[in-house]
Amino acid sequence: MKGGKGKGATSKEALKPVDDRKVGKRKAAAKVDKSSALKAKKAKKDPNKPKRPASAFFVFLEEFRKTFKKDNPHVTAVSAVGKAAGEKWKSMSPDEKAPYEAKAAKGKVEYGKLMNAYNKKQEDIADDGDEESDKSKSEVHDEEEDEANGEKKHQSVEEEEEEEVEEEEEEEEDDEDEDD
Repeated sequence: MKGGKGKGATSKEALKPVDDRKVGKRKAAAKVDKSSALKAKKAKKDPNKPKRPASAFFVFLEEFRKTFKKDNPHVTAVSAVGKAAGEKWKSMSPDEKAPYEAKAAKGKVEYGKLMNAYNKKQEDIADDGDEESDKSKSEVHDEEEDEANGEKKHQSVEEEEEEEVEEEEEEEEDDEDEDD
């Protein structure tokens, strides 16, 4: 039983280390990059749209950053400034936070006015576009090309289905005539 290939057989090949790249390791299925999938779905941002106002904390952070940099010129990490600001903000009383909250509220009111003006402007633009047509520019362009080439205009789905049914009925009649 020396050279047999049974369960208990040991050979030099069996004692060699296994190269994981060649044998047995399963690779995980390729993951879809969610960020690129989301980017494809998202509409492009309008550069004319007003920016959202800063929250009370960010109003505080603007001032805190200036004082922190003066007191700690050697600290260059943004995270260190953020952590220090967060700790200070948490330790502040509501009375100390009040001026920052007032500035944030004022910014929010201003933003509301700007957004109303922006939305009104967008509606006016959309109304002008609706008067022209509900069709996209490519559909209009295709129809113009067809008319120029002497082709008939696009048919509705119902018209196409009716034509298909008529063609099938004609084929059935032709088949019956051939059988007779």
